[in-house]
Amino acid sequence: MARSVAGETTPHKAAAIFQSVDTARAAAAAVRSTLGMPDQHVRTLDATTPHPGRAAEPESAGIFQTMLRAHAALGVAGFVAGLLLYWVLRRMGIGFIVDAPLAAAGAIVFFCTIGGLLLGGLVTLRPDHDPYVMKILDACREGRAAVVVHGRTADERDAAVEFLRSAGGDVIQTL
Repeated sequence: MARSVAGETTPHKAAAIFQSVDTARAAAAAVRSTLGMPDQHVRTLDATTPHPGRAAEPESAGIFQTMLRAHAALGVAGFVAGLLLYWVLRRMGIGFIVDAPLAAAGAIVFFCTIGGLLLGGLVTLRPDHDPYVMKILDACREGRAAVVVHGRTADERDAAVEFLRSAGGDVIQTL
């Protein structure tokens, strides 16, 4: 897809876990200065951070936009896929399709559209974010610190990941 279905302004997230807050703060400052990322896109979280889960996933309005975009785009994609599937099956001369074209078209398009909407729900849930958030929360509870990077692009996130890895961080990232 040319445009992402994610409604977040910074959908590419990564975190690095460090043993000490000082090491994490130094790594965060180095990421900001080296990669030119703004302060709000690179944060240090530790045991004193209020609501570290919210700090790791700050764009609640973006999640709603993701839900709308994902369901709309993938629902339409499922509808189109259903039409194409019906057309292919009709061209093949499948008996049921030829004998009851409206019922067949309705059923195929309906189920393909539902499949697209279900995929939209999966995209909205962002199952790749659960391990990311849980690793950050566990580190904060255990007295370690996390550097959280919210990249605008995958390239920006990847550069931050390499930098944090070279600084000795245990890195996890979202898709």
